[in-house]
Amino acid sequence: MNLFSVVVKGGWLMIPIVLCSFIAAAIIIERWITLRKARMNTRTFMIKLRSYIIKDNIAEAISLCKNSPGPVAKVLRKGLIKSGKDKEETRESIESAGREEIYYLERRLSILATIAGAAPLLGFLGTVTGMIRAFMQIQSLGGNVNAAVLAGGIWEALITTAAGLIVGIPTYIFYNYLFTKVQRFVHEIEHVSNELIDLLYEEKEDEFKDREQITQHF
Repeated sequence: MNLFSVVVKGGWLMIPIVLCSFIAAAIIIERWITLRKARMNTRTFMIKLRSYIIKDNIAEAISLCKNSPGPVAKVLRKGLIKSGKDKEETRESIESAGREEIYYLERRLSILATIAGAAPLLGFLGTVTGMIRAFMQIQSLGGNVNAAVLAGGIWEALITTAAGLIVGIPTYIFYNYLFTKVQRFVHEIEHVSNELIDLLYEEKEDEFKDREQITQHF
């Protein structure tokens, strides 16, 4: 008996379970690639950025962020562009950019969580309906059924439970893995954002006008 015949014996509920497996696989691959591309050496990046800010070379700092990959650089670039404004306006700009980047990082993870929970439930539903069908057949035969026929009906009903768990368990594991990766990015964004605010506004207020003239071109 091949895999296709096993899937067919599982009944119509195997269709959404198999569909969930393809959707989950596509999302996992896409999110893994996205998060991998977003990685950067934050420590080295911040050392360079700090040196530019200390020298009040905001234009070079913005250029560094523009040419660096990942959400951290994008968020800090928005903050640097607003660094000629008051502290609260800069903070709001950073927070807005941070929310946008976090939304992008978390995109489609909710679908993975739904599949991780729904696939086993679909499997259980398939088993319940399969068992009902098997016992209805036994009743229609007046109880005159041998153990082999009964076992056949039961294992066919259990196919969907196995399929649901096969889809649900790996999806749940990958969801938690990807979610943990996203949370690390969130922590990095929060940490470097606060560090940037401290760096920018340690200086005197009369220096902000010079920054405003530099950043208005970006």
